[in-house]
Amino acid sequence: MRVISPSDVLQQVKLSSQFPEIVEGIVSRQIVVQHAKTLNLSLTTEELQKAADSFRLKNQLVTAEQTVSWLKQQGLSLDDLEALMHHSVLSAKLAEQLFSAKVEPYFAEHQLEYTQVVMYEIILQNADLALELFYAIQEQETTFSAVAHHYIQDEIQGQELRRRGGYRGTLKRAELLPELSAAVFAAKAPQLLKPILVGKNSHLIFLEEVIRPQLNPALRAQILTELFASWLERQLAQQDWPKLLAAIAPMSGS
Repeated sequence: MRVISPSDVLQQVKLSSQFPEIVEGIVSRQIVVQHAKTLNLSLTTEELQKAADSFRLKNQLVTAEQTVSWLKQQGLSLDDLEALMHHSVLSAKLAEQLFSAKVEPYFAEHQLEYTQVVMYEIILQNADLALELFYAIQEQETTFSAVAHHYIQDEIQGQELRRRGGYRGTLKRAELLPELSAAVFAAKAPQLLKPILVGKNSHLIFLEEVIRPQLNPALRAQILTELFASWLERQLAQQDWPKLLAAIAPMSGS
């Protein structure tokens, strides 16, 4: 087998329709570097070391030998790893600089988006049956779990959901159909909701808990990441992509 050259790799990237995505990644890095330079942001050795330690922990790279082996498998060098850490820390620092003061106002305005519910759901294709089962559960003639095991159809909701008694887990508003989220998030837990008709299906839902969001460190980091990602998307949208890609095309064909 012949040696794979850089031009072979580039050709594969183009043929797999990943070329625009790769270019977007390059431009994103340039945007971060440019704005960090404008704001005179610099990184310390301690910050980079902390990021490297977290990276190795996340990838279960306990020893130096494991790290070197992993880098080799990925086709990366130690210099590449250092560049990766540098960009990661620089991006985080830029995000903090740009949006740290905007996290609390954003959270206050979008609290509903971060509210979650713990719920169970049974989807029935017979509205009359759904209403009958609703009253049976309400009158304690049966349980939601028993109804779920008997009436959940694997082809609609899946075997695993039937085994879990209809347990959907912890969900955000955006993860529910609009017709369902309006009713679910307006209810008080714990509560069995009257069947909700969506198209031809009746949704029988037991709302176990409503989880009100708190601006803890994890959610703060999530919001900061979301704000930074939106900002970066706007920056990318301002680029002259046809001109940029046209300029790169002759080089990629060389």
